[in-house]
Amino acid sequence: MNTNGKVPIYDLQGAVSENRLVGLWRLTEGFRLRYFSATFSIGMAALMKSSTYILLGLYIDRLLAEERYELLPFVALAFVLIAMMEGLFTYLSGRLASQTAEGIALRLRNYLYDHFQRLTFAYHDITPTGDLIQRATSDVDAIRRFYAEQAIGFGRILLLFLVNFTAIMFLNWQLALFSIIIVPIITVLSVFFFKKIFAAYESYQEQDAVVSTVLQENLTGIRVVKSFARQNYEIDKFEAENREKYGRGRKLVLIHSAYWPLTDILAGGQMISGFLLAALMTINGTITIGTYVSYVGMVIWIIWPMRNLGRLIVQMSTASVSYGRVVTVIEEKREPLTAGSYTPTGNVKGEFRFDNVCFEYEEDDPVLKEINFEVPPGSVIALMGSTGSGKSSLVNLLPRFYEYTSGSLTLDGVELSRYPRRYLRSQIGIVEQEPFLFSRTIRQNITYGVEREVSDEEVRQAAEAAEIHEVILGFPKGYNTLVGERGVTLSGGQKQRVAIARALLKNPRILILDDATSSVDTETEARIRGALQRLMVNRTTFLIAHRVQTAMSADMILVLDKGRIVERGSHEQLIEDNGVYKRIFDLQARIEDELQEEIAAAQSAD
Repeated sequence: MNTNGKVPIYDLQGAVSENRLVGLWRLTEGFRLRYFSATFSIGMAALMKSSTYILLGLYIDRLLAEERYELLPFVALAFVLIAMMEGLFTYLSGRLASQTAEGIALRLRNYLYDHFQRLTFAYHDITPTGDLIQRATSDVDAIRRFYAEQAIGFGRILLLFLVNFTAIMFLNWQLALFSIIIVPIITVLSVFFFKKIFAAYESYQEQDAVVSTVLQENLTGIRVVKSFARQNYEIDKFEAENREKYGRGRKLVLIHSAYWPLTDILAGGQMISGFLLAALMTINGTITIGTYVSYVGMVIWIIWPMRNLGRLIVQMSTASVSYGRVVTVIEEKREPLTAGSYTPTGNVKGEFRFDNVCFEYEEDDPVLKEINFEVPPGSVIALMGSTGSGKSSLVNLLPRFYEYTSGSLTLDGVELSRYPRRYLRSQIGIVEQEPFLFSRTIRQNITYGVEREVSDEEVRQAAEAAEIHEVILGFPKGYNTLVGERGVTLSGGQKQRVAIARALLKNPRILILDDATSSVDTETEARIRGALQRLMVNRTTFLIAHRVQTAMSADMILVLDKGRIVERGSHEQLIEDNGVYKRIFDLQARIEDELQEEIAAAQSAD
């Protein structure tokens, strides 16, 4: 651990293994001495426990039989010392095992969180958030329990068995061999149930992740659920998934419940048989009364621990499943943020050139086809087209969220793939159609992504440019006002303007605006557009637009359809061409005219 109290991010890529037990062993790197010390302490505690019964047998056979009562205080002291030593070693083993388990869990959670941040955009695009949360919480906790209880418990049982079995061998080897008849049977049963529970628990965890995802999505989108009055639908959906989880959990519990009676009957039968045999041997004079008492005490610590060994083997299946689920994420390749052969010393100019660029999410299913156009530095490019035409896919290539499949895409004359992703993203500001705000203050949301100290004046200027400054001052705590999860306490337009302020404060050379004014009223939209026009000077801007009014001032408008550019030019040129853009313009103009007529008619009626 560092002196500042922070646990360093430990590289676990090398710890993963196809063999899950090998992988779990590798995770203990850095904790093995402590864990071995815990195991040694368990062995010493087992030795102290056996010593108690041996001392008790000697006391009965020697002291009581010979009536040497003067030694009783010394025997009592010996019992006390042995009990104290056993308690001390038991405490040490529990403490060291818990420290190891918590340390591994802490390191594993830190690593997973760090790993999540570095996974590719494509991976997060297709992986449910609830599933990742499940792996970083429930599955990590199952691994923690493995080290805290199961692995150390396995060592405890093994040492108790070895110490007590050896001690009974010295007392009477026939009794010792008779007492372990049940061990192979319990081992076979445990392996059988291990396989059954492994499959059942894996199925249960998968469904648990589904339930977590449904819950996370519902709570995140609670405003949408309420606005469309879909509460009953969401309740039914959750109940269906929860009932499926209940069914799988019930199957898991039934398998567990079948194991316990079988092992209890076997263990109980073995113990009674051992007691009977030892009693008969005592009556026949084969062993002494003290030996019988010692045997009765020690055989319990052979039979019941072996029964619990089966329980641990069964429970270890849950750790094995959780380890596999965690490793599946760890094995995902990280996004190489710093990989690249070219890094400019200053800012980019913003000159793009697309030359027969093609892109596909899945093989043989192209999303962008033969994209060709040039973007001079500081120009504004508007992208229009129907849903699924490829607008978002095109701009996602610029920060290298995705890699183009073929063709050439250059920035300032250099192939885009040669730029490190981290550098590219430092040069690009993005305002999404549905902006995401963190559960922090408004100021923290605006300054997010700026890796330097930001003055209040800079924050204010960015907010003013985004037409949100006056709104913020209207809140009781101003810029220190906390927004709810995903900015739920702000209106759609307010969230969008905070996101615009965040992008403007970053002062990027390249702007990507995904219909950034779609959630504001017409008056505010006009003010924001005016501010953006001033701030777009000398910045290359890609503007995804659905309304012609948003795109008409762009230097070049690209109209996409099914992944191809079907029209290009300025607003005036495309109007003259009388193509798709002209039809969109006429349709939107007609809708606005009809809306204005309805408003005027309503006002006249009033």
